[in-house]
Amino acid sequence: MEHQQASADQDGWAPQACSLPTTERPLRVAEFDALFAESVTAVQPDGPGRVRLALRPDPEIAGRAAELAARETGCCSFFTFALTATGGELSMRISVDEQHTEVLEALTARAITTLVTELAIDSDHR
Repeated sequence: MEHQQASADQDGWAPQACSLPTTERPLRVAEFDALFAESVTAVQPDGPGRVRLALRPDPEIAGRAAELAARETGCCSFFTFALTATGGELSMRISVDEQHTEVLEALTARAITTLVTELAIDSDHR
């Protein structure tokens, strides 16, 4: 059986199947961008359809990430988010089915770009 890939939209990573109203999508992308910029310390692809985001181990960040993940699965149910806090570390694993790997790849690329930009800004201020 052939699987069709769900492609990301031109402005971000939201697929056409996303049920979030189009006018709200830029706001959701901005929320993810803010999480990436303020909280992500590493982005690690974890096999096909999976990525692990290392987050600053802070209770407020854990709550913010969990709330954002819960809202995202409300409009894009193909995402699976797993937030793990253990041993002083906090991480979020994101996975998708085979049809949505392109969407996850776009989200991962956005997280990496944001992280690299933030690291460059931090090093410029030293």
